[in-house]
Amino acid sequence: MALRAGEHSQEAANGLKEKVLTLDSMNPCVRRVEYAVRGPIVQRALELEQELRQGVKKPFTEVIRANIGDAQAMGQIPITFPRQVLALCVHPDLLNSPDFPEDAKRKAERILQACGGHSLGAYSISAGVQMIREDVARYIERRDGGIPADPNNIFLSTGASDAIVTVLKLLVTGEGRTRTGVLIPIPQYPLYSAALAEFNAVQVDYYLDEERAWSLDVAELRRALGQARDHCRPRALCVINPGNPTGQVQTRECIEDVIRFAFEERLFLLADEVYQDNVYAKGSQFHSFKKVLMEMGPPYAARQELASFHSISKGYMGECGFRGGYVEVVNMDAAVKQQMQKLRSVRLCPPTPGQVLLDVAVSPPAPSDPSFAQFQAERRAVLAELAAKAKLTEQVFNEAPGIRCNPVQGAMYSFPRVQLPPRAVQRAQELGLAPDMFFCLRLLEETGICVVPGSGFGQREGTYHFRMTILPPMEKLRPLLEKLSQFHAKFTREYS
Repeated sequence: MALRAGEHSQEAANGLKEKVLTLDSMNPCVRRVEYAVRGPIVQRALELEQELRQGVKKPFTEVIRANIGDAQAMGQIPITFPRQVLALCVHPDLLNSPDFPEDAKRKAERILQACGGHSLGAYSISAGVQMIREDVARYIERRDGGIPADPNNIFLSTGASDAIVTVLKLLVTGEGRTRTGVLIPIPQYPLYSAALAEFNAVQVDYYLDEERAWSLDVAELRRALGQARDHCRPRALCVINPGNPTGQVQTRECIEDVIRFAFEERLFLLADEVYQDNVYAKGSQFHSFKKVLMEMGPPYAARQELASFHSISKGYMGECGFRGGYVEVVNMDAAVKQQMQKLRSVRLCPPTPGQVLLDVAVSPPAPSDPSFAQFQAERRAVLAELAAKAKLTEQVFNEAPGIRCNPVQGAMYSFPRVQLPPRAVQRAQELGLAPDMFFCLRLLEETGICVVPGSGFGQREGTYHFRMTILPPMEKLRPLLEKLSQFHAKFTREYS
């Protein structure tokens, strides 16, 4: 021991003391986490932006970050009424200003009265301001045609992501063959794969059917579940509806089938419904899992466990940076719900500005309010433009040889499939890159367009995709789509 102590002393004297935390000694689960939406390609986009600012010559004048559903970063103007209410809550002296409508003042005063010390600077309770939880419950009840919602089953959160991670944390247990497995759609939003890697849970892939507009097939769920039971214990099933990155909207019949499957197989259901306001395609309609579950009646309505998630980051508001969201839990064991409350308490509370904006989203101006007409006009304009962008994206991509894009029925993304020549695939392998990552990196370097390779979301072997948001303003979107299509043609010629 003396010799080892002497060695350590000599190391310290020479300035060679080993760090406590290294890549080898850190939590190995964290090292396995990947999040493609903000991954290496985005880091390169940031470097290119810096180079442009420094005057470095490029074949383009700006980087267009079409990699993420960040509406206001892409130029979407914030809806006026929510920002008025937030301004009044943050700076109550403005309540005396004639520049704000009376309904915004009433709402701000009501929210402030519900806050500790009548100030947004106070912590709320861990589940969120009680009055806002009650407003969320009334919103869910209206949305679902009168089916009751209990405010005590609603937890406000730092965006939907925070709530999703909390519920997954409750579900994950076991080691070896008893490790928790969670069924997630492929392609998926990489929050799910990242969280499961962090918790050392098992990701169980079920594939959406690209040939049928990314539909969900219960036969595929059964295949995935059967294979998974050989090496883990599947306990939960996640559905993203409308889909991210795939933009499909599930039919009511499909949701009923999924609920029956989860009930029969004793799986906890997670319904990621953050894009519920973003439905564009004719004949498509959003159906909440909660509504369908309750309307199915016994035994499902009283026993099937469900957590459904919503957020102010998407929809028509696009208030990503304020991080507001909620989860509603249905049929959750009362003792487990107490444990969930404990987990939320450790995080103190969600940001209060996000809670304010969430309240406006779930209780917007009524027809008799002075702000109603402007609010409705702004909301309709945002959703109408998104619908036009969805149609344009599908149309332009499908006119390009070698690119195939399913209808963007909802959400904010297209997930086109691209044909890549064998020589391009070979070159990517030589560089140690996924073929679609190689394509997307070349696209970025030559055009300034930043999209995310499909390999970051998962895809069937031998197919290649990329995810692109439809959020750029219309005057930029068409040239972007055409430039991307032209690049694909050039890339194909180069490697043919």
